[in-house]
Amino acid sequence: MRAAQTGRRAAAGRVRPQHRRTGGRERGGATICLLAVGLVFVLGGLFGAGVGAARMARQQARVAADFGALAGAAQALRDELAACAQAAEIVAANGARLVHCRLDGLDVLVTAELTVEPLPGLRQAATATARAGPLRG
Repeated sequence: MRAAQTGRRAAAGRVRPQHRRTGGRERGGATICLLAVGLVFVLGGLFGAGVGAARMARQQARVAADFGALAGAAQALRDELAACAQAAEIVAANGARLVHCRLDGLDVLVTAELTVEPLPGLRQAATATARAGPLRG
């Protein structure tokens, strides 16, 4: 009996933590909110990366079209075939594809296209047109 009384006294001397009861409704709510905020940041970052990649592709298509038109204008006195062949070579060297090329007098009009995949499964084509020829006064 002494052992039982000693056990009760020892148990009575322990300090039990007091837990506030919330009914279990709010447990883990902050975790869900934190995950939702993190998901918003990730989706915003992906969207920003996609827009940035599309803008870079547009600029690269412009550069390819400009250089292609300048290279074609250097061959404009020979014939349209030579001018467009030179333009196609320069456009391809800049990572784009020649879509359209024509000689208009001594001016060369070049349209270049660059396909970019900013996000997996999402393809976009950036197209740019440029004209180059002799200076007119």
